[in-house]
Amino acid sequence: MKERMNIVIVGHVDHGKSTLVGRLLADTNSLPQGKLEQVKRTCETNSKPFEYAFLLDALVDEQAQGITIDTARIFFKSPKREYIIIDAPGHIEFLKNMISGAARAEAAILLIDAHEGIAENSKRHAYMLSMLDIKQVIVAVNKMDLVNYDEAIFDGIKKDYTEFLNEIDIKPIAFVPLAARQGINIIAGSNTIQWYNGPSILELIDTFRKEKEDNQNNFRMFVQGIYKFTEDGDDRRIIAGTVNSGALNVGDEVIFLPSEKTSTVKSIEIYGKDSPLRAGSEEAIGITLSTQVYVKHSELLCRTDEPQPHTTDRFKANIFWMGRKSLQHDKRYKLKIGTKKVDLFLENIESVLDASHLEKSNGRKEIQRHEVAHCVFRTASPVSFDLIEEVKTTSRFVIVDGYDIAGGGIIVEALEHAYNVNIEKASPDLSAFELELKDLIVKYFPHWDINI
Repeated sequence: MKERMNIVIVGHVDHGKSTLVGRLLADTNSLPQGKLEQVKRTCETNSKPFEYAFLLDALVDEQAQGITIDTARIFFKSPKREYIIIDAPGHIEFLKNMISGAARAEAAILLIDAHEGIAENSKRHAYMLSMLDIKQVIVAVNKMDLVNYDEAIFDGIKKDYTEFLNEIDIKPIAFVPLAARQGINIIAGSNTIQWYNGPSILELIDTFRKEKEDNQNNFRMFVQGIYKFTEDGDDRRIIAGTVNSGALNVGDEVIFLPSEKTSTVKSIEIYGKDSPLRAGSEEAIGITLSTQVYVKHSELLCRTDEPQPHTTDRFKANIFWMGRKSLQHDKRYKLKIGTKKVDLFLENIESVLDASHLEKSNGRKEIQRHEVAHCVFRTASPVSFDLIEEVKTTSRFVIVDGYDIAGGGIIVEALEHAYNVNIEKASPDLSAFELELKDLIVKYFPHWDINI
């Protein structure tokens, strides 16, 4: 099998993202057989000029009919590897999907319209890439045909955008002048833009480096459910989830956090397959334990022989706020990290950054829509997580306000506990009760200093 890489293409509305994606699919022969010709015939029948962007609309229609085309994960290939384009209709959807783990981009193409220039969202997109620690970036300056392939316009965009990107710690691999509709500099170089002798978009994409494989990271898996099967005398309790990172082996000693229960993996179960001895990143698995322990949905499963995540009820995070209402103190929100959901409170706003102009303000009392901030948060009960430089998938979270995902971010620092709640272990038989009692105390009496 060829190597696979996830990339995301982001750009302001009408800067040509759909055309670029459609052109990549067509020019790398990655479309279903006959799809290009079918869309061209449809355009001709309807007296419409053919657009490569229409290819994406056609794939959406196929998905609606149950054909196995995933518009959130669009595939194309080069001689070097296969690519998955993570589709992001807008910056809000992109951030939500990236942080929640629905998308895991390793590199990005930032698209800018040469005629319109650098838009506000061009800067917001770049800041979100930086915040999500996506450092491999190509800047594609599209629609050069609309400015008569003017080198001065390209150089101006390159100069201004480079200055902005450097301020947010993104050093772009290259700037490429494009005319996506005409296929110029998509797959190979073109004589149309004689002043540009650099590589094409596809040639540059092939220079992206694969990130460290998740299987090489510390093992992490949020518990999604606990199931018990009683048919034919089968009394196993199976703990199910999807591996966030790392690898797990039969016989490994594991710990559940934040409860700190430990046991040993007796077996690994995968639906419809023989029980393997090892499971790795992104696999949906169940495990059975040698010694049964009471664990709850949403606990974080780790190996005891590897560095442990942080467990606390306070942390610092960089967030991007998308809510219709501002983020405020003394309001109850919901934190979602992995399968964990817990009440969340804003404790302090350390600084707020305008993502478009990089102007920082301090002493703010609330965070407005589309603002980036460095904040201190408190949760109603302890949460287990990693920092962004440790394990990305368990450092990203979203904030829910009511029923809407209103913000997202990454955890950059673990802080001391806000509460001194120390419940000593009584006996194994009472462990479930103790855990429930601790959660209730922290939830309903968050400011009490209690020892039980």
